[in-house]
Amino acid sequence: MRPYVAVVASMLLVALFDARLADAAPCHPQIYQQLRQQSSPGASQVEIACDLALDPGETITASIVLSGSAASDTVVDCRGAVLAKPSRNAPTVLIRSVERPDGSWDVPVGVGIRNCTIKGDLNIRGLGRNGEAEKVRLSSLSEGHTARAQAAAPRNVTLSNITFEGEADIPLYAAPGVTGMTVENSRFTGRTVSTVIYLDAESARNRIIGNVFDIHATRRELIAVDGSADNRIEGNRFDNPLTGGIFLYRNCGEGGTIRHQSPQRNVIADNVFHYSAFWAARPAIWLGSRQGSRFYCLFRSGIPLGSSLSPYDFAQYNTVTGNRMVGATDHLILDSDEHNTVRDNF
Repeated sequence: MRPYVAVVASMLLVALFDARLADAAPCHPQIYQQLRQQSSPGASQVEIACDLALDPGETITASIVLSGSAASDTVVDCRGAVLAKPSRNAPTVLIRSVERPDGSWDVPVGVGIRNCTIKGDLNIRGLGRNGEAEKVRLSSLSEGHTARAQAAAPRNVTLSNITFEGEADIPLYAAPGVTGMTVENSRFTGRTVSTVIYLDAESARNRIIGNVFDIHATRRELIAVDGSADNRIEGNRFDNPLTGGIFLYRNCGEGGTIRHQSPQRNVIADNVFHYSAFWAARPAIWLGSRQGSRFYCLFRSGIPLGSSLSPYDFAQYNTVTGNRMVGATDHLILDSDEHNTVRDNF
């Protein structure tokens, strides 16, 4: 999708959100009272299962949590308000599935968050909080893991016109199995000691469209596509991504979890990378950035599935086109795998 098409699509999505918000039942005043009351650090989180419209200029210091199908189709419109991280161990915003007593998962679908400044991090979780969570690991030990992870994870989350202010942790984390997430027309600032956006194993069909990455990453690439497939990363601007831009790989078994899906059929197009000192930069785009080069790759389970069968990335059938390097050259695009389309980058 070319940038002007992405802009038109984004405008249509915002229009749809506006229409739906006007017709939806607003949150009860008690919810607003809970959000706005002073609470001790680390002690506050508020469950949201209604459309929430905050006041411009206000700051909310409680974690906003959207859980299960009760939160489906909920819109949080900050209207310029700030959502601040309440404590080191609590995400600023958490969108999560809930496990039922019978072991099935109650999943939120169609959550929308827009017009916010999010200080800290936004997490989207299904089977587990990350790729090493115990339920994720156990599921990975048998066939059908990708389908199970996707069925258990939140779907079709839309994040629009958000300023993410990183405070060390990953600002936007899509845990195993997340599908259909869109992050658009947003800005990433502040700092992170890890990645900026992490698409974890078994996730798919996510869209990162028309965003600005003006954030200081101290150690890692800005976007990690870890065993995530069929995503579109288009029309974004990356300012001086010296520690790396977009890396595609498959984690080969960290924490004992087998990664089943490979980072394939992703589209990375029409992005602009601005450099002031490219001679010190890691790749802007790297297809197959690991290929088994981690110590834990030596301790695979022996189960003939996914990353246990082979530690390699299999970052294949991806398309990288129309990306522009300002202050550098296209030598910062590396293809360390095969069957990829890499052309018309400059």
